[in-house]
Amino acid sequence: MAQITKETMIGELLNIDADVAPILLNIGMHCLGCPSSQMETIAEAAMVHGLDPDDLVSTINNFLASKEA
Repeated sequence: MAQITKETMIGELLNIDADVAPILLNIGMHCLGCPSSQMETIAEAAMVHGLDPDDLVSTINNFLASKEA
């Protein structure tokens, strides 16, 4: 199973599973295609958007696990 961490880059995350994009878009991360956002870690992106990075990582990992079940 793919596991991501707070240090996973947004670009890497989208390469792991592009179906994560709606999760990010729904929490206000609307610039997923911007070159600078591709090189941000999940922790950095969460901070910019006022989110708890641990909660975001948990949500994404739960989503990825549900797809593999």
